[in-house]
Amino acid sequence: MEVYLAQPRGFCAGVVRAIEIVERALEKYGPPVYVRHEIVHNKYVVESLKNKGAIFVEELSEVPPKAVTVFSAHGVARSVEEEAAARDLPVLNATCPLVTKVHNQGKRYITRGRTLILIGHSGHPEVEGTMGQVAGPVLLVQSVEEARALALPADTPVAYITQTTLSVDDTKDIIGALQARFTDIQGPDIRDICYATQNRQSAVRELGKLVDVILVVGAANSSNSNRLREIGTEAGVASYLIADGRELNPEWLKGARTVGLTAGASAPEVLVDDVIEALRRIGPVTVSVLPGREENIEFRLPAQLAAS
Repeated sequence: MEVYLAQPRGFCAGVVRAIEIVERALEKYGPPVYVRHEIVHNKYVVESLKNKGAIFVEELSEVPPKAVTVFSAHGVARSVEEEAAARDLPVLNATCPLVTKVHNQGKRYITRGRTLILIGHSGHPEVEGTMGQVAGPVLLVQSVEEARALALPADTPVAYITQTTLSVDDTKDIIGALQARFTDIQGPDIRDICYATQNRQSAVRELGKLVDVILVVGAANSSNSNRLREIGTEAGVASYLIADGRELNPEWLKGARTVGLTAGASAPEVLVDDVIEALRRIGPVTVSVLPGREENIEFRLPAQLAAS
């Protein structure tokens, strides 16, 4: 069986930074360090950090007084930041810088008097954080139909921002519907869309041209991992989302000579290796990496940790 690895795959710079913040905080301050929400959407990552002394909570009320607290890569609402400040919690903010950039874009549009539209998925922690960062109403749009149905006059000054785990391809139809609907509309430059999301999706489309089956390594609650699987399916290739090698079903591979393998932005390479080993238990495997876009972006750590 030939296995083709997508390039790029797995961790993006924002995820690398978020995990490093928790690890360095544990080294500098000692356990426990409290993390609000999963630092990234991957059980393996969360469990490995738990084993090092991180404690994950959903609400700040679960954090003891004076305990070192980390905000996840997805970002938080201003109310959460204010609650932490009121309790005098020492906070390390692991929000992805690209998410922070979206927050700042939204704030600028609001101060210019525009009605703000957020393209994203309801209930996703990044969307909840973004809506809670902007001082004003935010209209969440999840589909072309919702864009067309917005109850606003056509000449309303509007602006849109997008959830970072959606790519240019994911949002272009919704943006097109908004541009057709409103005469005075602004939005960020296409280059402001998360590079990692777009690159991983483009790599899966290349995989789809070569393979009989696509395996996406990632968590069930990972938005970008689910989208990778959907893209494989849309390309006409049987595609499956698996957490690790234990979830590999040999039935999926019957008659398949070529298998494509990729990973969501919050899935570590060790899990990709685990899936390759599971494939090897089924039969002989050759592995090759497809040519693709090289990523060399690095995000700086918070000042409290940078010199540690």
